[in-house]
Parts: sequence; C-alpha cells; structure tokens
Amino acid sequence: MPPFTGPPQDYTYDGTFEGLLTVLFTVYDRKASPNSIQPEARVQGGLFAAPAPVETSEALAARVWEGLANSMDAEARTRLYHVFLSEDADREMLIFRYVDLALRADRDIAENYANADVRRVQRLAQMMFREKHRMEAFVRFEKTQDELFHATIEPDMDVLPLIAAHFTTRYADQRWLIYDRRRHYGLYYDLTRTDVVQFETATAPKASGLSATVLDEREPLFKVLWQAYFDHVNIPERKNLKLHRRHMPLRYWKYLSEKQPRETRFAPIPNKQPPRNGGLQLRAPEGEE
Repeated sequence: MPPFTGPPQDYTYDGTFEGLLTVLFTVYDRKASPNSIQPEARVQGGLFAAPAPVETSEALAARVWEGLANSMDAEARTRLYHVFLSEDADREMLIFRYVDLALRADRDIAENYANADVRRVQRLAQMMFREKHRMEAFVRFEKTQDELFHATIEPDMDVLPLIAAHFTTRYADQRWLIYDRRRHYGLYYDLTRTDVVQFETATAPKASGLSATVLDEREPLFKVLWQAYFDHVNIPERKNLKLHRRHMPLRYWKYLSEKQPRETRFAPIPNKQPPRNGGLQLRAPEGEE
C-alpha cells in the first residue's frame, strides 16, 4: 500500500454507507489522507479548511467492499457496517483507520486487541448486536382497522436494517410497519416484500401508540390479555428489579404493552394457599381433601 503523498483533506459525503465506501476509494485514489470525514448535513469546517465533497458511486462502493475481502473476512466487514449503523460520533474516521490498518498489515488484524481502533470496532459491534437483539424481543405491534400491524421504536442505534430479515420471516403472513421515531423512517412489509419508507416530521406518528380511532376494535382486548399473561407468569417472590432493568432497560418501557398502566387490576390465580410452617402449600383437587 503506497503512502499518502497529497495534502490531507476534509471529505464530505451524503451520509450513506455506500457514500463512505466511495470516500475510502477517493482517499487512496488521490493518495490524500483525511483530516475528517463528515456527512454533508452535519459539516463542521475549520476556519481555513475547504470541504472536499465526494459524490456517491455505487460501482466504486461495490469495488471497495469486494476489495476489502482480500484483507479481512466477512465477519470483519460486517463489523464495519455495524460500526457505521452505530452512529458513533467518530465512526467515519474509525472505519478509515481500521481499513487502513488492515490494508497495510501482513496478517489478520481482527484480534489485534493491542490496537485501540480494533478494540473500539469490536466494542461497537457488540453494542449493536445487543441493540438488535433487544429490538427483536421488545417490538410490540398494534393492529389497525385496515389490518396493518404497527410498532414504534426509538433505539439508541440505527438497527432497522439489521432487524428487517427477522420480522419479514417471522411475520410473513401479515402487513406490518415498524417506525423508528428518532430517525423518522421505517420498514413496511406488504405481504410480498419489505421496503424502507421515509416520513416527514409533520406526518410521522407523534407518540408511542396510535390514535384509538385507527386501531382495531379488538386491540384494547389484546392489550389486556397480553398484560394478564405477563402478570400471571411473573413470580413476585423472585422479583429482581435491578436484573430486570439490565435485560430490559427503562428507556424501552414506554413502547411495551406490559409496562403500561393496567386497565384491569391483576388478580393472582387461586391455586395457592398461604404458606404453612414456612412452606408453600398447593390446593388439593376437589374430592381429594
């Protein structure tokens, strides 16, 4: 890999992953290292710095992506994509430094944990995996009058591209929409394919739930049934709120049906008697007492 001979530049791109890959191609094509790589919408130039805009090319992006296979395996490339979706403030420069290190190394760098950038990439990829897993577990749909199942999420990271396949496979027999309130876009499945849909701020859903006027008339019953199931499988004696919040962080609760105020008061299943002599006594079947 030849050294950088041109003056460093402040690259800007359109904010897409393909755009970032195009920037990487441009860096090595011009032999000019980046001072910074910033999305055009959030450019913060210096007093004497002139931005160097890079137009996205899908052909060049594909060329870079395929070329990286010569220096890293598929899992390492996937981690770079996850780092991009993490929306970390330094994600562009972190990806560049990781790629540059991989291209100049004579061995696989994936486990070179002595390098801070390798550790950071691994850490962000792990955080993205946890966020993806949580979204797959915590999404709660509401059924509308036109047979659309709608869910609102607000994840810390941009996980929609990673959970699309899961929900497309699991809910292939129903129309659904998962809306990311923070990023104003969503995934829509129409029984044949899943598409990315954009929302303008003025037309996007405003709250965690839909208006009662557009919900299916049975939706309140579904909610009560789900809450009743959650309450009955709960074991009060084993309550551990600290552990519960670790696995189900508080920031997700406003989108979970089981965490909303109860419309019907919970009554325990009458299959237990008060403890006798410190032990739990089950009620005997009728006719056997």
